[in-house]
Amino acid sequence: MTLLDKDIREPLFQYLEERYGMVRILEEKEIGQSRADAVMVTADSLYGIEIKSDADTYARLSSQVKDYDRYYDFNYVVAGSTHGLHVAEHVPWYWGIITVEWYRDRVDFYLAREPERNPHMDLRHKLSLLWRPELVQIQEKHDLPKYKEKSKLFVQQKILEKIPAEDLQEDISAALFERDYTAIRETINTYRKEQGRRARRKPPKRRRI
Repeated sequence: MTLLDKDIREPLFQYLEERYGMVRILEEKEIGQSRADAVMVTADSLYGIEIKSDADTYARLSSQVKDYDRYYDFNYVVAGSTHGLHVAEHVPWYWGIITVEWYRDRVDFYLAREPERNPHMDLRHKLSLLWRPELVQIQEKHDLPKYKEKSKLFVQQKILEKIPAEDLQEDISAALFERDYTAIRETINTYRKEQGRRARRKPPKRRRI
């Protein structure tokens, strides 16, 4: 039987939870020019997960690999039986490989290769996954200035300068574990309204004559 993406996702997430314990799975996350099928959050690391079902091809995989490698500490490709024999030729040596196939009317997974730590992960890109209110929480935790009038990019740079990488890795995971999409959208909307009010209160610049 042909394995489609919809057949793989939920059993895969259950498999990963059984294997890693306490994790959070976030689906369909934009990274650069690609979209990660899923991201697994652990206490101090992020795992990018690319699913290649039997209906998929390798056409975009090389560009996807580059984007995944910028953001995640570890990466997995999950390959349907059509790709199982050759998928290792299309991903770097440090990517983990999970193969999947139908077995007695259920989806069965096999860990073909453990993932190694991604040597290309850029903490700047990883930090950019967080929303502004989540950055604020990290600033407060480490007693950093609020930088309310500064851009998100400026705040990210200050966080990278002031917080040790090991601590920041845990902070990023904690923020994503606690992310509440409903609540944080309300917080972001409130923040944007406040910024709009501040901008309207600023007097116009005088033109020189």
